[in-house]
Amino acid sequence: MSNNILEVKNLKISFRTNSGTVKAVRNISFNLQKGETLAIVGESGSGKSVTSKAILGILAGNSIVEGGEILYDGRDLLKIPEEEMCKIRGDKISMIFQDPLSSLDPIVKIGKQITEAMLLKNKTNRKRAREEFNTTLKYLKEAMLASVAGSDKSEEQISEMIKTFDDFNILAIRLENSYNAARAYAEELKAQVENFLYMAEKKQKLDVKRDLGEYIQTLGRVKDDFLTAGYDKQLASTIAKLERCRSEYKAPIGEDGKPQTYVLSEELTTALTDLVNNLLTGVLARPQPNFFRIGYYVYKNPGVSLDKRDIEALNEMAVKYLDETYMTEFIKYETKAIRYSAEKSLERKKAVLCELAKGRDYFLNTPHLEKGKTKEVVAALCKVVEGSIDRLEYNKDNIAYTFSSSLKTAANKYFTYEKLNPKEEKRFARQSARREALIARGKKIDWKVVPKNVYDLEDLLDDCVSVIDRLERKYKADIENFENRDFNNNAVGLIDYLKARASEVVYTITKRMAKEKAIKLMEEVGIPEPRTRYNQYPFEFSGGMRQRIVIAIALVANPDILICDEPTTALDVTIQSQILELINKIKKERQLSIIFITHDLGVVANMADRIGVMYAGKIVEYGTSEDVFYSPAHPYTWALLSSMPDLDTNEKLEAIPGTPPNMIYPPIGDAFAERNKYALKVDFEVQPPMFKISETHSAATWLLHPDAPKVEMPKIIRERIARMNNKGGSEDV
Repeated sequence: MSNNILEVKNLKISFRTNSGTVKAVRNISFNLQKGETLAIVGESGSGKSVTSKAILGILAGNSIVEGGEILYDGRDLLKIPEEEMCKIRGDKISMIFQDPLSSLDPIVKIGKQITEAMLLKNKTNRKRAREEFNTTLKYLKEAMLASVAGSDKSEEQISEMIKTFDDFNILAIRLENSYNAARAYAEELKAQVENFLYMAEKKQKLDVKRDLGEYIQTLGRVKDDFLTAGYDKQLASTIAKLERCRSEYKAPIGEDGKPQTYVLSEELTTALTDLVNNLLTGVLARPQPNFFRIGYYVYKNPGVSLDKRDIEALNEMAVKYLDETYMTEFIKYETKAIRYSAEKSLERKKAVLCELAKGRDYFLNTPHLEKGKTKEVVAALCKVVEGSIDRLEYNKDNIAYTFSSSLKTAANKYFTYEKLNPKEEKRFARQSARREALIARGKKIDWKVVPKNVYDLEDLLDDCVSVIDRLERKYKADIENFENRDFNNNAVGLIDYLKARASEVVYTITKRMAKEKAIKLMEEVGIPEPRTRYNQYPFEFSGGMRQRIVIAIALVANPDILICDEPTTALDVTIQSQILELINKIKKERQLSIIFITHDLGVVANMADRIGVMYAGKIVEYGTSEDVFYSPAHPYTWALLSSMPDLDTNEKLEAIPGTPPNMIYPPIGDAFAERNKYALKVDFEVQPPMFKISETHSAATWLLHPDAPKVEMPKIIRERIARMNNKGGSEDV
């Protein structure tokens, strides 16, 4: 199974301007693997940020997506409606922008900006999770019924098993949410009381009666059958003490005649200290119940009291009861259903291969495509492919799920440019003739003819065939590897998937819960005194602290992918280092996949797993961090490395001469040729292909052609590589 979480294929993006069409991204492809950091490096205007905005679906209104795919979770992000994209943007894929101040609302407190998205998205996420849970359970029920047809297991028994799974999952999550809410109150109260005692120690003004009233109220909400089991007497005693201290409290008067609100009685100080160190610390240190197991036990034994039992013993008893009375049998029939669904899908995939061959033949061998007939062929292919998808595979097959949208887009593009190409040719000929006529008359011309925006129809047909070929390769691999599938493992994975969806269904975030989560996030990203800072405005933070806040906002929904668009550019060097360390730390803790965009190779030296070097809308070199730093192959990569500061030498850095080309008039050959002192004649005439250097490393330069003259990389880079090797390798880059 592929480890790719995101795939970008043949992406082409342009922008309409008054001067002409700017070719910003020109046919780039890359993938992002789970848990890795991919750096995209290049000068301003190279297309880095345009690529990231395309992934997030926030391109400017004058943009034109000319082709390509961005595949995530079985969907092409370029083709899904905005309503669907809203469920992904910010939740599954988040972004940190270059300037933190422009990313934050200057007149809204930081706390509200962090919690706003949590509260708004919660309702939408619950609805989506319910739909996914119900749909998957429906497919599972259908497959279970079909797989036991003709056996002694009746339809009513299977239906009852599915209903039981649905009902006890929801009950389990409700129990867990009640527990989590009580635990959140306990954590909040502990932090508040610790802060209260700290303020008293520092002789800060306090509103003791108000604060004690809030503590008593919150302490009542901490009570939960599982969280506070065994602490009932201690809870009641602590509440009584605090109520008595509150009713008796009177602040002493100081020498200046003002009440000293920070002076607390010994009884109150002892009660609050005991509340933090004994009651709350003890409650929070208890092992957590396994609510999936316990939910089933409670479902089958309504009204049962479990609060007197040891949590670990309760977990063991509940799992034994679950396995003996339900789960072992459920997994047995679930595994049969998954195998049945997979086998039926396999049969359909074999049939699809024949249809794909017919479709390929149609696109390759039909003398002139007719739009109506092509539409029928495409619709028929899409129908059989949709029918071949195994809906019980919770890890969605991007290639199969996006086949329909990709083939329809490719076919539509063919007919669009079949119609537009002649018009564009006439426009270009007309403007060229006009320009030449003006020159012939001795006029001074300060404008160029906008290049033709035409497509080779053969290439567009090849795009249609490529979509078919890609799915054919995937299905052949699925057929070949079918016997290696572990259906028992798949069954457990599907249960985990359904548990996660059920958890989202009943997960309700209140304003208090959102606040506590925001404070924890602020603490996680290194904001000191988060409770105080929660109520401050962006202008009260330094640049580095503002960027930390932006990172916290990006992490709110616990995304799969984090895009960092030059997040350190606006910061000084010391703060840059801190932010990079923070991003690395968060990536490891949360198992994030990161796309890191920068113009500075030095910034990503110690954090990137792979690097794509981008110039004039194309990726010119692609490889692991070690490939790019120790064996750079493209002259543009050499130029970037030569301009990178190095503390170990006093040698003068080499500036990159000239400026990037005007992408309204993209160069015919290598876009870097005009600035490249190693350029060959062919660089000005033909665009170089990607030459494979190793399994992980490739570069688009004619210097890698077997017939090209031998050219050594610059001395400054060779010496730097030697120093890095002497220091011990890539860890010291």
